[in-house]
Amino acid sequence: MTIIKNARIITGDGRVIERGEVAFDDKIRYVGENYPGEADEVIDASGYTVTPGLIDAHCHVGLFGDSTGFEGADANEDSDPIMPQLRAVDGINPQDRSFEDARRAGITTVVTGPGSANAVGGQFAAVKTYGVCVDDMLLKAPCAMKMALGENPKTVYNDKNQTPVTRMGTMALIRELLYKTINYRDALKKYEDDSEENEKPDFDIKLEAMLPVINREIPVKVHAHRADDICSAIRLAKEFDIRVTIEHCSDGDIIADILEREKLPVMLGPTLTDRSKPELRNLSFATYKNLSERDIKTAIITDHPEITIENLPLCAALAVRNGMDGEKALSAITLTAAENCGIGDRVGSLCEGKDADIAVFTCDPTDFGAECIMTFINGKAVYKKD
Repeated sequence: MTIIKNARIITGDGRVIERGEVAFDDKIRYVGENYPGEADEVIDASGYTVTPGLIDAHCHVGLFGDSTGFEGADANEDSDPIMPQLRAVDGINPQDRSFEDARRAGITTVVTGPGSANAVGGQFAAVKTYGVCVDDMLLKAPCAMKMALGENPKTVYNDKNQTPVTRMGTMALIRELLYKTINYRDALKKYEDDSEENEKPDFDIKLEAMLPVINREIPVKVHAHRADDICSAIRLAKEFDIRVTIEHCSDGDIIADILEREKLPVMLGPTLTDRSKPELRNLSFATYKNLSERDIKTAIITDHPEITIENLPLCAALAVRNGMDGEKALSAITLTAAENCGIGDRVGSLCEGKDADIAVFTCDPTDFGAECIMTFINGKAVYKKD
């Protein structure tokens, strides 16, 4: 058992303990003022702030390798616009230095997966940022299916002179896949209910991969910057009764009323970039304040490598400087991020029974001067500032 004591503890679920203690092994066992038990190790964190390990709810860590060029570029299999069978776990490189960069910033979980070259790009995974083999780092896989609307698939497949080259084409391909999956699911059920009267459908790896989507077991992370693309994602969710989260949401201010009405989770960012393409013309940190004030469940993301992973706290600090409530900004990189990704039962807050993913900072991580001095994952110290 390890105890961190004398720290200012921000639990992530609304509590702040000005001089508190956290006791943990691989799980958090106690959060409060005076731990009644004994410990093998005691860490005096006087003058420091303890928070849940930070979470990036949408990135490509381990799939776009740092400093490796084409050899490490494994996020976009752009040979077919419909690729739901791709799995992030088959492409993540745990030795990518970005995992170390994440740990040094207090980031303990990343939700990472395919890029946005394809209309349907494949399966995201939630992984811890420490480990030698990805199988030992897994928190949840698959945790979402990736789809992309708008500019990216249009550009990729226009260069190949094949569908989709329009937004209509992208939506048509996605819609076709969803209808085929429903028919495949229904045929499987008929066979399971009466194998003598019904034939088992031929195995289809794409449709198998889509079954958790149609069955509402995992959400679809829809890459959508422009307002009309965001509305198309909402339309798709209603038409097929699937769960959807809006990724990037650069035009969020324009349709804030709709997002508030639909109550869809939003992964906002990357915003610390230039407006490098038409979809980004409305990119602004003011969107964080505006959406969060409407109680839209807003997570802050880097979309690494668009913004490198270690700058996740900086993005939260910039959101605060532009008017976002500090507590909501911290939640956007801890508990809200976890809940938006369906992993809030394990991570995102300092709560008894959750994974012992803990970060120790010099001050609140949404402050510009904050520096991480220690990071724990599953109770193990994986970073300590020299």
